Amino acid sequence: MTLPEIETIEDSYSEVTSDIEKLASIIKAHGTIDQDLYQKYKVNRGLRDLDGNGVLTGLTEISEIKSFEKGANGERINCDGELYYRGYEINDLVGGFIEDKRFGFEETTYLLLFGELPDRNELDDFNTLLSAYRTLPTSFVRDIIMKAPSLDMMNTLARSVLTLHSYDKNANDTSIDNVLRQSLLLIATFPLLSVYGYQAYRHYYEGEDLFIHTPKVKLSTSENILQMLRKDYQYTELEARILDLALVLHAEHGGGNNSTFTNHVVSSSGTDTYSAVAASLCSLKGPKHGGANIKVVQMFDDMKKSVKDWTNESEVEEYLLKLLRKQAFDKEGLIYGMGHAVYSLSDPRADIFKRFVKQLSEEKGRTEEYALYTSVERLAKKVIGEERKIYKGVSANVDFYSGFVYSMLDLPHELFTPLFAIARISGWSAHRIEELNNASKIIRPAYMSVSPRHEYVPISQRDFS
Repeated sequence: MTLPEIETIEDSYSEVTSDIEKLASIIKAHGTIDQDLYQKYKVNRGLRDLDGNGVLTGLTEISEIKSFEKGANGERINCDGELYYRGYEINDLVGGFIEDKRFGFEETTYLLLFGELPDRNELDDFNTLLSAYRTLPTSFVRDIIMKAPSLDMMNTLARSVLTLHSYDKNANDTSIDNVLRQSLLLIATFPLLSVYGYQAYRHYYEGEDLFIHTPKVKLSTSENILQMLRKDYQYTELEARILDLALVLHAEHGGGNNSTFTNHVVSSSGTDTYSAVAASLCSLKGPKHGGANIKVVQMFDDMKKSVKDWTNESEVEEYLLKLLRKQAFDKEGLIYGMGHAVYSLSDPRADIFKRFVKQLSEEKGRTEEYALYTSVERLAKKVIGEERKIYKGVSANVDFYSGFVYSMLDLPHELFTPLFAIARISGWSAHRIEELNNASKIIRPAYMSVSPRHEYVPISQRDFS
């Protein structure tokens, strides 16, 4: 095997050489398991049964997702989706703070962590506490975030979280009191870590002006995100309230989603909070999980170029068929933003979002795009139903509209998934505390080996021909 010829040390990290390709071919030749064995041994792939339902692996009081009802004979009947945070229906929670013209993310975070809604004094005290934690260690921005900025904001965020471990004198203490302190710290600083990481990327990779705005004590999480991102600090009330709504809708979604389950698994090992949260971030980064709304926006960008008349339903439907037939966009055969692993007839988060998207599109002068989104949402159900055999209904999920909302808020694509994390850290924190408070065993699912047995061959007798 020869060493690769490289010009810079970065090339040695990034280049896939012919020798690596040769070694990879060995893995490809031996690494594929006979697919029939999964059925033979009744393996629940992806921890789902044959109908696509999640296998029950734990109990939680933090949130509940409802997508079906049981009929008189015990059969599953699909129904409109429902989402509950600590037993409170999401529409009621959202309706409550919107009617009072309050920001809801901090109140939602309190509910998820402590299991009850705060009164006015408790909420004021909680906001004051979060504001006190909304700061980073001295020189952290300069020494950690500004050095070796990444092209990927989720990697930057994960690295920053792991580095905070070094600044915490009680980093490995897993008592509930200490984990709550760490959770509040991460909930408060995620917006800073994300926005500052983006500003560093924007400066070093795109040559833009570098500015760092400190958070303001009296502002909500969504207001601080917007004022830290914008050079002139300016934002409208509607922008801040819709971003706040997005954070509420993304804050939690049951213990079975990939990043939250990752948090349960890693927390069950007894590791520290920073490691558990970094693991969840690495899960959320995946395009099958937190990166889905970016795909929706990119798909619509391609659609806008391909469909000449956005009001012509036949043209739109033809493009959707091309998507399903792997003839358009990324040729993966998917209409991004349609369908969900749990919901069937509707995703309540998407339904709530849709009520406010129209208002924002009017403020931003993008009503024609909004009309295209609503048209695609309606036509995609029909096209998918006719083109594919599906075991349950299909509807728009929260990612369908969230990417459009973020683009109208002039939020960069690089921050779409970190924004998901800024919201979901509240749910992760609640689940980590619940895991530590209730479980005593490390999570260890079983894997069956289907590898054949081999007799050991001394190296002198192995044939390399």
